[in-house]
Amino acid sequence: MLRRVILASALALGLGTAAEAQEAPWPNRPITIITGFPNGAGTDIYARRLADPLSRALGQPVVVDHRTGAGGNIGSDFVAKARPDGYTFLLGTAGTHAINATLYRNLPFHPFRDVTHIAILGDVPNVLLVSPEKHPDWRSCGAVIAAAKARPNTLTYASTGNGASTHLAGVQFAVAAGIELTHVPYRGQPGAMQALLAKDVDLFFNQVGPALALIQAGTVRALGVTTPQRVPALPEVPTIAEACGLPGFVSTTWYGLFGPPNLPPAIAQRMNAEVARIIGAPDFQKWLVENQGITPPADLTAEGFRRIHEQDIGRWAEIVRRSGAQVD
Repeated sequence: MLRRVILASALALGLGTAAEAQEAPWPNRPITIITGFPNGAGTDIYARRLADPLSRALGQPVVVDHRTGAGGNIGSDFVAKARPDGYTFLLGTAGTHAINATLYRNLPFHPFRDVTHIAILGDVPNVLLVSPEKHPDWRSCGAVIAAAKARPNTLTYASTGNGASTHLAGVQFAVAAGIELTHVPYRGQPGAMQALLAKDVDLFFNQVGPALALIQAGTVRALGVTTPQRVPALPEVPTIAEACGLPGFVSTTWYGLFGPPNLPPAIAQRMNAEVARIIGAPDFQKWLVENQGITPPADLTAEGFRRIHEQDIGRWAEIVRRSGAQVD
């Protein structure tokens, strides 16, 4: 009888402990933000800048983890299949969740349904870069177009991977300018930038943030940004539309924070509220605009993010079809 009483008490204590653990308020352990691109990429820079204030707001460490490959699909698939417990999120992009929807014949996840939308993080421009060592006479976008027309399909441009925004910006540019360029994909921003610095390629449409220090140092030359207006981080660099005589040329993407599908609404709403507060702070907005060339989002609601995401899947589908790019 005594043994049964002791056993029953132990079981009750164990059940009570388990129940208390299940009911512990979120978050009660470290949170991970996954990115699908390498260290030093624009997504990495943003994720690390966001992680610090988010950690303070939530009272738990927020760590950044890179799961690279397949145009960001490895990281995206990991989060799509993660437990919806609020401890795994994804800093995704228009590339991973809009462009790849058409680019890849078979995705292991659905780019719209297999996520919980938290918040869009900003519009991300690209900038047309050349090596001043390889092409000292290319001081304008017009010089690039003239060289391309003089030597059809001989100029090369790097990208961060097949179907990435850096690839499709080149496609849009070639179509708009009526020129032919040869695409050379690399695995992420560091590899593509190194190719430009090594003079292995002629052009690179890179994101402004990772390129800014090299532009300011004169290591690479910026000839035009892909936004409708000049970006404050590069006030002397004209838009592609004005520099290249290509009215209406725009090629921007976005970063966004996703959770796994079926994330509990209370966690999604808390995460959205904290992210919106952080991004809305003047110092963070200044960092976005002046250090990264990123336009802060006008609508930080989850529903606003859903609308932009859905629209962009259709918009990029046409550009991908025009490019002829396809990945099995």
